[in-house]
Amino acid sequence: MQKQKWLITGVSTGLGRAFAQAALAAGHTVVGTVRSEEDLRAFEGLAPGYAHGRILDVTDDDAVWSVVAEAEQSAGPLDVVVANAGYGVEGIFEETPLAEVRRQFEVNVFGTVATLQAALPHMRRRRRGHLMAVTSMGGLMAVPGMSAYCGSKFALEGILEALGKEVAQFGIHVTAIEPGSFRTDWAGRSMTRAARFIDDYDELFVPIREARQKASGNQLGDPAKAGEAVVHIASVERPPAHLVLGSDALRLVTAARAAVDEDIRAWEALSRTTDFAEGAHL
Repeated sequence: MQKQKWLITGVSTGLGRAFAQAALAAGHTVVGTVRSEEDLRAFEGLAPGYAHGRILDVTDDDAVWSVVAEAEQSAGPLDVVVANAGYGVEGIFEETPLAEVRRQFEVNVFGTVATLQAALPHMRRRRRGHLMAVTSMGGLMAVPGMSAYCGSKFALEGILEALGKEVAQFGIHVTAIEPGSFRTDWAGRSMTRAARFIDDYDELFVPIREARQKASGNQLGDPAKAGEAVVHIASVERPPAHLVLGSDALRLVTAARAAVDEDIRAWEALSRTTDFAEGAHL
């Protein structure tokens, strides 16, 4: 297999670390972004000479562009870019402060957009490359108490789908990575939880929050296997536009898409009533 140059944001822990470890194990070079000097040293210690750490806050647009440009120079032309950095906000919609919603989108959406926009000109000039971003099963289905998070991931899904259609002409692939529940800190210390203050939601949401906290650290998904799957699709001639990871994600996403299809079928007649009777003016 041809050795590749990767850039992955958010490699300190979680799936970002798993993606980086899998790529390094396959002999690829990885530039990984972290938030501290301690994390940088730990990452570079994984594979000296192949793992290159860079400190980055993905909400700093100028810094994102600088890091990507520097990686292109120091590591060589980037073959794969994975916009992974992000986090989750848990909270009932009515209880979640607007500032928290904005911050969720700033990191999950605009941090990802900045990363991909910074890498794209280089790949377009070379007429090759693979752009990936981690959305979530929550980008294809939604659950109570995760409106800000799911909203940010649904937004990414639309951006990535349109982007993929724009850059296919240049030989550039775009993949949305849609993980289910994996055994990481995402639902633990990495999650921001909105304060509760409206009793009307207790019956619905208290069991959900308690179940998520109890499940943290015991999830079904194996991060190492997710890393291997992502490295695999980076090596195939026709990688998927959507990569759902985990049997739980497959089950929940399939059910959510079936529910949308059912709504469309059930209201098809009403949908057709909104056309002009004489048709379009061409």
